[in-house]
Amino acid sequence: MKKNALFGKILAVLMLGLTALPAAAQTAFPGKPVRLILPYSTGGSADTVARLLAPRLQEAWKQTVIVENKPGANAVIGTDFVAKAAPDGHTLLIALTTHVISPSLIKTPFDPVRDFAPVATVAAAELCLALNPDVPANTLQELIALAKAKPGQLNYATTQIGGNQHLAAELLGILTGAKLTAVPYKGGGEALTAVLGGHSQMYLGSISSLIPVVKSGKLKGIAVSGESRNMAIPNVPTFTQGGVPNLDVRLWFGVLAPAGTPKDIVDKIAAQIAVILGTADFKEALQKQGLEPLVGGPEQFAALLKTDYTRYAQVIKTANIKVDQ
Repeated sequence: MKKNALFGKILAVLMLGLTALPAAAQTAFPGKPVRLILPYSTGGSADTVARLLAPRLQEAWKQTVIVENKPGANAVIGTDFVAKAAPDGHTLLIALTTHVISPSLIKTPFDPVRDFAPVATVAAAELCLALNPDVPANTLQELIALAKAKPGQLNYATTQIGGNQHLAAELLGILTGAKLTAVPYKGGGEALTAVLGGHSQMYLGSISSLIPVVKSGKLKGIAVSGESRNMAIPNVPTFTQGGVPNLDVRLWFGVLAPAGTPKDIVDKIAAQIAVILGTADFKEALQKQGLEPLVGGPEQFAALLKTDYTRYAQVIKTANIKVDQ
């Protein structure tokens, strides 16, 4: 009921904002093909989200909507392309959590908050903390106590130094005082295999990738992010229920426009995305990818960007995380 009520409220506000504008004040949009710029290669969850969203926007607007991959330089090339694009709503960025993480690790020609107009959030993926069965801990508090008793001796597999999973584990250490050691792998598959084989003790990865091994007993599920337990593994408590209430580390996906994009255009795009997020087929398509709809308009997304930018910058500074450029 809470999510449905929130969706209805946000959609109502967005639609009210559109109808309140005089017809003459509204900018004609879209007047030409819309480009959804993805600063990553094809494949991966961000690409999936973009390609699920594009045809539905195209159908609603009766205008071509193209997904265009512009990878390179840790997503800087595609992101900067959108930052410098005409602010008319026809060039949009598919962004994810790393949008507000990377500028604290590498030099970027753009500001992740100031140089973009938040449009809407689209989807989110919660994380799960899972342990190799040989680790003598069965709850989050037991794991924290073990890590404190053996500082630095427990290691966790992660996919990328400075990535969402790495910072989530570092934040866990900062919040609890547990000293954990990161072991980076090339991807989620390698990281998960390392924990299953006992080469690493734990993995803080996407719930979708960990559900099968937790349900089978191959790994021990200790905690999940989010406000509620995951129905596929209901015996695994949330981090809040486990005694660490501030570990909000979801991987989110959203749409950004160049700064200066007219408000009526931003609101029109946001309203259409909200409608799409409310459809059963889109929800089902996301769930097949281990994702959930994340309903949020321009104001909610703006707040999320600022909060996560500040929070992750502090984690990076506190943990003294550096990456090679």
